[in-house]
Amino acid sequence: MQRESRDDGFTFEDVSVVMGTYNEEAAVGSVLSDIERVTDGKAEVVCVDGSSDRTPEIAEEHGARVIRQRPRGYGVAVTAALLAPDRPVVVTTDCDGTYPMEQLPEFLTLINEGYDVVSGDRLYHGAAEMPTVNRWGNRAFAALASVLMGRRVHDTTTGMRAYRRDVIEEIEWTENTGLSAELLIRPLMRGYRVRELPIDYDERLGETKLDPLSGGAEIAKSIVKVCLDERSLIPRPV
Repeated sequence: MQRESRDDGFTFEDVSVVMGTYNEEAAVGSVLSDIERVTDGKAEVVCVDGSSDRTPEIAEEHGARVIRQRPRGYGVAVTAALLAPDRPVVVTTDCDGTYPMEQLPEFLTLINEGYDVVSGDRLYHGAAEMPTVNRWGNRAFAALASVLMGRRVHDTTTGMRAYRRDVIEEIEWTENTGLSAELLIRPLMRGYRVRELPIDYDERLGETKLDPLSGGAEIAKSIVKVCLDERSLIPRPV
């Protein structure tokens, strides 16, 4: 069932930008500077960090709130980051320099138009800077999710999205490596208003932490699990 649209007139004072960080000292300062510039320093920034390098110190120097925890995977860190702030709009991003912070105003505009989730679509423009195996893997994930949901989606594993806080709080998130896909699939299948927004995608700074084969297999398993789980919750006609 489609949910009622709303228009709350949010500004960047209502926004928290959150991320899981792990040994990203090469990029985190640049990303946080971009967030501060684009939002005029009004957005809150929360980093959940398990780094062994200077990532948390750099983040704190830029005014971010840093929550330290031992490394337990992508999903654990991002879930903690999602739940930490209390502002009404939450934006997720990665801290590797791949996502365009200059498009944050577009995400906020769409939230203000009534969308519950705005999901960055990296593949719309081709994602030429993405490694080939990752690009084709992400297309395969989107195709798999589309078939299982019965609704076309273009990029299930993007790390840049905006959410109304009630979406974050109303859904129980269960996945770790596959959390990025779960964060799109569950709201879609529960009738929240979701919009995919084409975004640019840049070459990452620093080294990737995800093995494309084992990580890809885990993401595919999560997509299947979450889709089947959500379908089991749909009431059957009597």
